[in-house]
Amino acid sequence: MDTNQATGTSLLEQPQALALLAEAKVTGPQVEHCRQRLDQFVTRYLPWFYRVEQRDNARLVIRGLLSGLERKTAEPIARAAGVQRKPIQFFVGNGKWDDEAVMGELRRHVVEVMGDPAAALVFDPSAFPKKGTHSCGVARTWCGRLGKKENCQVGLFLGYATERGQAPLDRRLYLPKDWARDRKRRAACHVPKAVKFQERWRMALDMLDAHRQAIPHRWVLADDEFGRVEAFRAGLRQRKEAYVLDVPCSTLVRDLEARRPPRRRGATSRQRVVPFRNARDWAAAQAPGKWREMHVKDGEKGPLTVRAIMTKVQTRFASRLGPQEWLLALRTTDGEVSYHLAWAPWEVTLEEAVAAHGRRHQIEQLFEHAKGEAGLDHYEVRSYIGWHHHMTLSLLALWFLCQDRLTQKKKRPP
Repeated sequence: MDTNQATGTSLLEQPQALALLAEAKVTGPQVEHCRQRLDQFVTRYLPWFYRVEQRDNARLVIRGLLSGLERKTAEPIARAAGVQRKPIQFFVGNGKWDDEAVMGELRRHVVEVMGDPAAALVFDPSAFPKKGTHSCGVARTWCGRLGKKENCQVGLFLGYATERGQAPLDRRLYLPKDWARDRKRRAACHVPKAVKFQERWRMALDMLDAHRQAIPHRWVLADDEFGRVEAFRAGLRQRKEAYVLDVPCSTLVRDLEARRPPRRRGATSRQRVVPFRNARDWAAAQAPGKWREMHVKDGEKGPLTVRAIMTKVQTRFASRLGPQEWLLALRTTDGEVSYHLAWAPWEVTLEEAVAAHGRRHQIEQLFEHAKGEAGLDHYEVRSYIGWHHHMTLSLLALWFLCQDRLTQKKKRPP
């Protein structure tokens, strides 16, 4: 046990530790009250499960996903509840219930509880390592959790980030091109005929079109997988969707606010233009006084700040010139610099762009909770339907946690 060298006492005997331990105690009535809240929460969604046994299984699986089970797949959940395994496996893997209808009710619920015109819609792809090659859509791809290429399924998720909190909104399984063309594998995994190959940025635009009118928001955010695709940014501009998107440091930009190079003496040609350079070189050339220190979020150890700078730019991809956008560079306290392109139908300020980008960390937290507390990556289904069924139930469990945290914040300040 750790001890305080100065006093020789255990760290757990310190007054602050004792206060935290006392606060962390959970009583029987508190557990029962939590169970009642969960049952009340699930009741809203039961009409979308058409049969009595489906409703019972939905309650059971969502409770299991929120439990302390080490592995939250069908067999441990069924064993813990004292029921047969096969009905639970069938319910999740191939049950005849409409997961899109359940997700639609989840989105309506999210808007009722935390709808905010200043919110951000955040796209976040996530890889799920899988052994073997038979799970729907599995292919060798980069997995950030493992830090290497591995056999994975990739899901595209849409999250909602507001000042009050965050919530899940949608999920779709990415089907690689070779899977989309393979009739045998499609049939074995029950892939619907309407599902065709799409790049993930096109999937994101489709998801946006499906939900943007019903969900109040101000910004669209995504990582550099999407930000580097000019066609994706063009699609957002066509839809009048403001965005702050990560881009690689190699992105070519022309600073439209920089002074033009002087014309050679006696020359009669047109005035010279500012040359293109990559975003990293542009940021490195900026004077220290141009960077502004700005607050991003409140961390566990206090406020987190960055130094930020932004300018109007024109981008270039291959031989094509892009429209006017804003290049935002953010430098953290350890010296790392990230780069982002922003656009809006209005004149974007540095404060707005930094605040909007700061919403990204909320979705990272959301999916950490999803995998750590709601069993998002605990599944053994192989079919297209099974993947969406599991993700729907897991996101329901996650939304319960999000809503419960909002309630607890109201009752007690952090």
